Parts: sequence; C-alpha cells; structure tokens
Amino acid sequence: MPFIKLTKIERKRILVLLTCLLLAIAAWLFMALNNKYPYTVKTVLKYNSIPQKKAFHPLQSDTVDLEVEGTGWQLLFSRLRIQPQAIAISLEKLNNRNFILFSEQLINVNNQLETSQRIISVKPDTLYFDFSQKTVKRVPVKLVSDIRFARQYGVSNPIEINPNYVTISGPEQELEKIKEWKTDSLKFEDLQSTVKSVVAMNQSKMKNVSIFPSSVEVKVPVDEFTEKVLEIPLKIVNNREYYNVKLYPKKVKITFLVALSKYHQVDEEFMEAVVDMNEWKDRKHNKLRVKIVRFPDFCKILHVVPGKVDFIIEK
Repeated sequence: MPFIKLTKIERKRILVLLTCLLLAIAAWLFMALNNKYPYTVKTVLKYNSIPQKKAFHPLQSDTVDLEVEGTGWQLLFSRLRIQPQAIAISLEKLNNRNFILFSEQLINVNNQLETSQRIISVKPDTLYFDFSQKTVKRVPVKLVSDIRFARQYGVSNPIEINPNYVTISGPEQELEKIKEWKTDSLKFEDLQSTVKSVVAMNQSKMKNVSIFPSSVEVKVPVDEFTEKVLEIPLKIVNNREYYNVKLYPKKVKITFLVALSKYHQVDEEFMEAVVDMNEWKDRKHNKLRVKIVRFPDFCKILHVVPGKVDFIIEK
C-alpha cells in the first residue's frame, strides 16, 4: 500500500489542526470538570455528645452513603479515595429518643466538608439505636510486652503497673464478657537498666463501652544477673504412714540466676525442695524425683543436682 506523501505546508496545516483539536478538547474538559455534579461517596461516622447515663448500640452499619454536590474534579478524585473522610454526628437527641435524623444535622455536617462541596442527602437518613442501662466495672490491666534484655540482664522484681485496674462502663451484658483489659505493646531492645514508661490502653472496639484511664504507667525493674549455688535440705511429703525414710543425698544443689543487688539477700529460706512418697507407694518408683515448690519469682533456676534421689525405708 503506497504511503501518502504530504508537502511541508500540508504537514504544518495538519499539525495546527491537531493542536487546535487537542486545545478544544482540553478546554471542554476543563469547563466540564468545573461544573457541579451530584455524586455518592461512602463515609464513616464518628459520634460525639454521647449520652452519659445510657449505653447505646447502633442497629446499622457505621458507614453511610452521602449524596454530595461538587465539581467534576471532586467527583474524579472521590472515586480514587481509599478511605472516605469521616463525619461527626451529634447523639445529643438520644437523651429523649432512640433515633437520629441526618436531615436535622445537615448544616453541621456540611460545615465539616470542603467549602465547594455540599451534601444533598444521606442514606439512610435515620439512624436507630438500642439502649440499655450503663453499668461500671473494674478489671485488671494486662500488660502486653516484647522486652529483650542485654546479655546477663533481666527483670529483678515484678513489673509495676499503676494503676493496675481500669474502670470500664457500658451495657451489663457486654461487661460480663470482659475479664481484663490489655495495653498497647510495650517494646524495648537490649535493655540493661530500670525504665518507666506510659503505655496506652487498647482502644475499645465497642462503641458503647468506654475505658478510664486511657493509659497506665509501667515500671520495669532491671538488674544484672549472676549465678549462685545453694544447698537446700530435702523435705518429704505424703508420708502418711510415718515411715522412717532416709534420703541419699539429704540435700540438693540449686544453681540459679539472681540479681546482683539481691545476691546476698537470697538464701535457703527463700526456697523449698521436696520429694513425694506417693511416687513409691502408687507408682512403685525406686527413686524419688526432686520438686522445687518454693522459689523467688525474680530468680531463674538453671540446674538442680541431683534431679532424683535414692531412699531407704526403715519399718
């Protein structure tokens, strides 16, 4: 197929024609996008002016469809939004009734949007709520933590949480399910000294349940640890027939880690090791296993030697 050969003047004329055409399309598009159009966008609701003496439960989704009048540019970009702008709705009217009308709050809602946008209507226009009497309950704080210590360092005392209880309020049937309240995660890396930190409580996922206070103070006592060895005398339990039992050996060696600041404080009085005669009577064992039944929480056992002991029963 032969190519059409154009002269230099003809090529110029076609180029001018295409340029004018593109400019006309751009001008038309610009004018069209500047015009006002109605469009629908999904929006998340936030509640304020919540009734203090009532616990409420929305009977519909917290997402509504807004019919908004805006420019073509806003229509274009509204389609590209991943998370629509949230709008705040006052629940003050719930003190006297169990529903909220958007039509009564359109002026306030419009004030939350851009000046060039205007909400025409909301679907659904009426929000219904279920009510119950609000009750109060105290639950313990559950610390969520990911603490990593430097080598030979660790927690030297129980972690302190202040306050260690929080107050929750809401419907009684909801509060009955809650036994504790978790904090946000407390994270430290390579820790080697005592720290204090304010940790936020997890936000309530239920809109009709509130929590106070919203944060707690956490103290993590940290110290350097070292090894210590103590000999602990063995005690016999469940010797109901009062046999004359002789143990070999009579003591066990416990190797454990202890904080340097408490090295001289921790002695045999902090620990208790036992053997159970039921292992011989019921299970016919010829050796008795050593059990550590009392040991400081702030120490860590490394070894117990021996783990089992021989015994002789004299009748």
